[in-house]
Amino acid sequence: MAEFEALRDAVLRGDAAAAAAAAREALRAGAEPIRLVSEGISPAMSEVGRLFEEGEYFVPELLIAARATKEVFEILRPLLAQTGVKPVGRVVLGTVRGDLHDIGKNLVAALLEGGGFEVSDLGVDVAPERFVAAVREQQPQLLGLSALLTTTLPGMKTTLEALRSAGVREQVKVMIGGAPVTESYARAIGADGFADNAAAAVDLARRLVGAAAASRQE
Repeated sequence: MAEFEALRDAVLRGDAAAAAAAAREALRAGAEPIRLVSEGISPAMSEVGRLFEEGEYFVPELLIAARATKEVFEILRPLLAQTGVKPVGRVVLGTVRGDLHDIGKNLVAALLEGGGFEVSDLGVDVAPERFVAAVREQQPQLLGLSALLTTTLPGMKTTLEALRSAGVREQVKVMIGGAPVTESYARAIGADGFADNAAAAVDLARRLVGAAAASRQE
């Protein structure tokens, strides 16, 4: 469908207006909303992630592609809800307490949405208690913690401890990321996974959500 190709191209260019126009045209032509995600947005954002990993795209390109994706989801979200299409998984994201940086988190959120996840973004400077409350209230399969500063890394450990103290740690998989975060730190604090860039975070999220589903079936 030509509109899907136009949508993919618009997202890759970061042209939010063109992406929204292509989405509306596809819907007028009778395309199902979920196909705009699976055949338009998801392939485009996967390509954006690949280009970023290979050094052909940089943070500005990721940001404008994310903006284009967000514009399309504003159109699709109510239509997807009406059709009863279930997301790949539900994810709660936030930057830990004391850290006001959100670019990396926002990129992960955009790529996850493009990959078919339902994303709830708690924002920045999120206290452990807010993460606990979100897990209880929203019952996500996945919780994503972000930190950019070495000084705020302990907030990740504190948040995991709060989840354990509240008795909800086993209810959710936890992935962490950010400039100072390492795989060894993830293991040390008991996180379920670590990603060093937005594209890798989506792959990790898919694996963790699949693992969570498998554990519930056992």
